[in-house]
Amino acid sequence: MKAPVDLPPNNGEIAELLSLEAAKASYVLQRAFRRAARSAFLWEVEARDLIAQKRPLTELAHVGPFLEKQIRQWIRRKEHPPRPPALRKEFFTLAESRTRLARTPSWSARLRSDLQMHTHWSDGSGDVRAMAEAAVARGYEYVAITDHSKGLSIANGIDETKLKQQSAEIDAINRELRAAGKNLTVLGSIELNLNPIGQGDMDSRALHSLDLVLGSFHSALRRKEDQTARYLAAIRNSDIQILGHPRGRIYNYRLGLRADWETVFREAARLDKAAEVDAYPDRQDLNVSLLRIAKRCGTRISFGTDAHHPSQLHFIDLALAAALAAKIPPERIVNFMPLKELRAWIEKVRRSEGRRTCENGKRRSR
Repeated sequence: MKAPVDLPPNNGEIAELLSLEAAKASYVLQRAFRRAARSAFLWEVEARDLIAQKRPLTELAHVGPFLEKQIRQWIRRKEHPPRPPALRKEFFTLAESRTRLARTPSWSARLRSDLQMHTHWSDGSGDVRAMAEAAVARGYEYVAITDHSKGLSIANGIDETKLKQQSAEIDAINRELRAAGKNLTVLGSIELNLNPIGQGDMDSRALHSLDLVLGSFHSALRRKEDQTARYLAAIRNSDIQILGHPRGRIYNYRLGLRADWETVFREAARLDKAAEVDAYPDRQDLNVSLLRIAKRCGTRISFGTDAHHPSQLHFIDLALAAALAAKIPPERIVNFMPLKELRAWIEKVRRSEGRRTCENGKRRSR
């Protein structure tokens, strides 16, 4: 959301100004500018409002005296940056998202879940119980624990044996939650690592025992040629129900992949699978422009914070705001479903995939 020219820059514009300064600063200052630019997306109050309240900008994460002086100058001069390059385009700030959501409070009230988070079973820093307790505090009906699968060794991905052990832990925690009268169900899930041709790295039998499977690409994410075939293969992977952080973009670091998105989203809609809005601030993937295409194609949308610690569950506001801005129909958002409805959708997708796999097998055998 670009600030009117008669107003000081908002946090998103300050992030862009910081990124522009980083590009011409010395190495030491580059790090400070870039760190502050990323942090600006999570400042809970607009920097210009802090100044209006005569509060120091050093209250903001990663803003020290040097950066405070610079940001104050931009705000005083009402300096606005040019339109950001594609590498930094369409990233919402938390302050902007909450302002947008406050105008339509009924939208956030529909939210029942968070369908991507990580624990110490892979590369997270909280355990399953801590994530569950944080979800209870947010009033969720269910959450999915989606630790990385074994092919992503850099993220300490888990194999089939560890997945079975984690499932037993989740079952025990669900029993504890019910005994305590808490209305939360923890879903056994995984973020299945997909190779560039859309294949997963886990035994399908282990995946079928889970409540939900999210599939994501984590390699070959800088290819410049069209990747439509890769996405179609992933969506047709019979093991997954949700395609995670589809573009694979990261703020000011990686643009992400190109594809004929209308073709991709129409295939997802045909198979009744969902595409994710990963709300991690550096990702925000899908972005609003792609969400509008997904809306036109009738694709289901899923929200996940990609949280690696209980404190990160509030990232969900970035996904809520993006879907609201894109005017996604609420009935197409899986996180708005009651748990019973979510389970019915997953079962329907799995049955359809089973029939499709059988039909394909018969055709090959002829």
